[in-house]
Amino acid sequence: MTDPLAGIPADKDTVAALDKAHVFHSWSAQGQISALPIASAEGSYFTDYDGKRYLDFSSQLVNVNIGYQHPRLVAAIQEYAARMTTIQPAFANDARSEAARLISEVAGGGAGGNGLNKVFFTNAGAEANENAIRMARLHTGRPKVLATYRSYHGGTHGAIGLTGDPRRWGTEPYITPGVVHFWGPYPYRSAFHSSSPEQECERALAHLRDVLMVEGAQTVAAIILEPVVGTNGILVPPDGYLAGVRELCDTYGIVLISDEVMAGFGRCGEWFAVQHWDVVPDLITFAKGVNSGYLPLGGVIINDAIAETFDQRVYPGGLTYSGHPLACASAVASINIFKDEGIVENARRLGTDVIGPELAKIAERHPSVGEVRGLGVFWAVELVKDRNTREQLVPYNASGADAKPVVELATACKQRGMWPMTHFNRLHVVPPCTTTEHEAREGLAILDEALDVADTYTGGA
Repeated sequence: MTDPLAGIPADKDTVAALDKAHVFHSWSAQGQISALPIASAEGSYFTDYDGKRYLDFSSQLVNVNIGYQHPRLVAAIQEYAARMTTIQPAFANDARSEAARLISEVAGGGAGGNGLNKVFFTNAGAEANENAIRMARLHTGRPKVLATYRSYHGGTHGAIGLTGDPRRWGTEPYITPGVVHFWGPYPYRSAFHSSSPEQECERALAHLRDVLMVEGAQTVAAIILEPVVGTNGILVPPDGYLAGVRELCDTYGIVLISDEVMAGFGRCGEWFAVQHWDVVPDLITFAKGVNSGYLPLGGVIINDAIAETFDQRVYPGGLTYSGHPLACASAVASINIFKDEGIVENARRLGTDVIGPELAKIAERHPSVGEVRGLGVFWAVELVKDRNTREQLVPYNASGADAKPVVELATACKQRGMWPMTHFNRLHVVPPCTTTEHEAREGLAILDEALDVADTYTGGA
């Protein structure tokens, strides 16, 4: 019998050539692609075809929360695939039902809980955010949605309209009418000229109140935000901000959507980042860490009030692979592994005891570091030319020669065996939630060395 996988190439050159010839890459000019072929991955590391091993401080796209090839998760997928690979969403399925129960449970639902008891499954985070917006508009009967400028909510044509960062520019005018952007808090580069976290919170909420006033709060269906902004800066809000947004939503009957696609499932040292501030949203969107990308899966966690809107009214949305059984089985296994192995607690401890303190020491040694900030295994190193003026190491949305300092920093990390994530003038420290203390210190030591490259672009003060 012929091996069904026999056609998959096993050598680096063939893999690279086929990629160049046939794969259309996202967010890229196709003629400039030179994708590194990867042969294997395990734990916190992946390995190229030349045998070079990289400590992954990016968790790929900040989604491999459980690490690579976790044996229990791989075994669960294999076991369920041997029994059933797929069944359509209209049938009841054991893996889907249990995944929904577990996801609701870790969100705080269940008997006597916070009312987050239903889950609508999608294939990824962008679809989750689009469906959350649809639910909010139908529930409220209102057209507008408020989202922050420093945000990313997905690459589909609808979700990109919610997004505030430059990735939306190429799609404009987008097909998400009624989206209004506002500024969230960013203490290090505050648009509100604040002098303390308390003042930052107060002025950011005042700004949001003003936006609601001029837009007409009665026309706003939802406010969607990342509780800790992800790609656009790992921006941890000042205490009181999310509670203030919750209060505004309650006052005006607005649905609060917490986009936890990146921040959720252990990344911030909690099951969901909003839990760090004891805030309960009306809808939570998720993907990425729910099963660490082992199979495509996302969804919306829905509170009872919004779910009841559709008890007798048809919900006008669906997906062929909504609640895909194999993907849901992987989520069940993943959540149980998280619980059994204390992975959320490990992420919290790494942030408090290792990453945070070590990054603070690194910041003292390097004039190119303006600020470090984060929670759990979700940290940003803000890079500057001058600490006093806070001038960015590279301009906003830099490319080509303008981006050279950060490109050289990333290259220095990779040469030393650590794969970083960079965005604009920042390097993000976002390893898997399963990272050990030894691995975290190994990666931070590499970063410490590599930052000498960034220092050469500063005044040295």
